[in-house]
Amino acid sequence: MPLDIQPHHTHEQLLTAAVKKLKDCNQDMQDGPYVLLYPDATEAKRIPGTDKSFTVRNYKEAIGKPYQRLTLYICTLEYFSDNGYSEDCSSADDNEVHVKLTSESSLSDTLVWDDPDKSSTPTLQNTSKIPIDLCESNFEQRIGKTTVCEKQKPSTSQQNIYSNYTNVYAPIVIESDSEESEECKEQIEEESIDGLTAADIMTNLSMKITRTSASRFNINRADVWEGAVRGFKHPSYDPSTDMVVKFTDDEGQTEEGVDTGGPRREFLTLLIDSLRSRRIFDGQEHSKFLTFDTAAAKDDEYFLAGRMIAVSMVHGGPGPRFLSKTLYQHLTGGAMSDFEATINKITDEEMKASMLEISNAATLDELHRLIDKHASLLQAAGCLQYPKSLECKEDILKDFMQWYIIYRNHFSIQRFKDGLSTLDVIHALEQHPNLFRQFMCSSVEQLTAESLEGIFKVQLSDVGSTRRQEETRILGYWRDYLLDTEEQGTGLSLQDILMFATGLNSLPPSSILPQPTLSFERTSTFPIASTCSNSISIPMSKSFQEFRNAMDFGMQNSPGFGLY
Repeated sequence: MPLDIQPHHTHEQLLTAAVKKLKDCNQDMQDGPYVLLYPDATEAKRIPGTDKSFTVRNYKEAIGKPYQRLTLYICTLEYFSDNGYSEDCSSADDNEVHVKLTSESSLSDTLVWDDPDKSSTPTLQNTSKIPIDLCESNFEQRIGKTTVCEKQKPSTSQQNIYSNYTNVYAPIVIESDSEESEECKEQIEEESIDGLTAADIMTNLSMKITRTSASRFNINRADVWEGAVRGFKHPSYDPSTDMVVKFTDDEGQTEEGVDTGGPRREFLTLLIDSLRSRRIFDGQEHSKFLTFDTAAAKDDEYFLAGRMIAVSMVHGGPGPRFLSKTLYQHLTGGAMSDFEATINKITDEEMKASMLEISNAATLDELHRLIDKHASLLQAAGCLQYPKSLECKEDILKDFMQWYIIYRNHFSIQRFKDGLSTLDVIHALEQHPNLFRQFMCSSVEQLTAESLEGIFKVQLSDVGSTRRQEETRILGYWRDYLLDTEEQGTGLSLQDILMFATGLNSLPPSSILPQPTLSFERTSTFPIASTCSNSISIPMSKSFQEFRNAMDFGMQNSPGFGLY
């Protein structure tokens, strides 16, 4: 679990903070005293291979990793001593140590385990010794010139014991508020994105979906939310089964068409759009946070909203893309020291006016007078104080914003997070927050003509044929049409075009399957799309103006699946 610590903290300070946090989260932990261990099960009192005393900064410099990737463990002193690891076992002939983790899981991230005994810190049975290193591991990391003990070679059973140990006691991941924290965050983001995408993670989560059975949804576009609630609350609903969606038209007739993916994607897109305006969300259009509503709490709407988002992401639909970065940071376990929120996020006009008055205080006496004026509000938020300097007003404002967005909505956030745990989505967000931020929060990176063009695989006739020549001419019209749509910003949008062809109005965190295709229509003067196969056929128009008019008219008069 993450631990917020300062770079200058020593072995004793880190151990004290680690024991406190683990005991707060695991009420049945054994009594201490404890020792702090490196990943190779040696005590972390000195920097390996040197006479330097342990500090977080010294260890970070020695191992060459950012602060957020430093992983340490704790163990009871009794267990550590009884198994013969309190002695100095370094060898002057060795100049290198390989820190090896279990091949089953990466211990540099949050560990998740299923406890058969229903206790937060299960007791290990029949343990003998903890080996110094894990020689059979597939993963290793060099950490510079250090020493290693090779006096004792662990047996296979001992390796399994240490593997169990490291899966029982979650690693301590150190975070820092130092001046290097922003650099560290950038390194973490690069490490997370390198070789791994959100689509890879969603593909892995979607493997839990049973394709041989399905949950059915009957949806009317006039009230998507009402139909979705019926479906998600149905006694037989199971998020790990496939989804079959049927739309009804305005006359109440079921639209013809079998759901092979298109109706499901369209339904999830419309559902996420309807979530944005629900009573459980407050704040600006593209930066919303949760707010408590009694009626919504009785209907368990917070849990339902979280579950809808999780199901949408795993089943091929979009993410919300409207959560505030502050809320997302809190959901994924970000440090509160990085909390950022401005007064303009307050939607209650009276509270906003009060905070603006405090923010605009020009002298310390005026600040104290305003604190007295708004004492009841500040006391309710738990931030009533009389600072000794004018600059401290920023601390009051920050504390108030934390209360306004996070603490007063604790119940709402927790139930929303419970809903996000559906299909293990919350764990994916916690372990890879940078990868999923663009799908959960409003992203600066919008859909572009170039990115939309790259989504579709063009199906052309044979090289040299007359048809091929005509198709390349129309392909130029298509590319110019996308550019015009992006630049004009009126009428149809690039999101409308994507929706017309796939049932999605934004790129989802998962892959779009099957891959969208672009073909050429020779029998109709208007475009034809199939959201089930993610295909669009564009007309063979005689001029670009005719092509643009045909594309606009065709899509504007095709409001939903099955209506071309």
